[in-house]
Amino acid sequence: MAITRAYELMIIVDSDVADTDIPAVITRTEALIAEEGGRVASTDNWGRRRFAYEINHKFEGTYVVWEIVTESAGLPNTERQLRLADDIVRLKLFRLPEKEAARRGLFGETASAAAG
Repeated sequence: MAITRAYELMIIVDSDVADTDIPAVITRTEALIAEEGGRVASTDNWGRRRFAYEINHKFEGTYVVWEIVTESAGLPNTERQLRLADDIVRLKLFRLPEKEAARRGLFGETASAAAG
């Protein structure tokens, strides 16, 4: 039996990407996650925010955070594709501790209720 793991993925979309194109970036990222066997438990678009410091000559970007449940160890292909994408300024993928994932309801039947 495979071990289920929970991850949190945050990306910062380049400020040059129009607000109307952000849903396409979100959909593309979710497709990458699904290709690796991951299930998106929730998606949270934080919107456009100002950076604390300049990144790649930019001062703001759109933050998007996902909670992901998967049986694979990490999401190496998703992470690689996002690092290569020109419209992604930064990304951070980290594994949630099991207690925190359980508290958020990511394991089991309550996961779909938490996502809505």
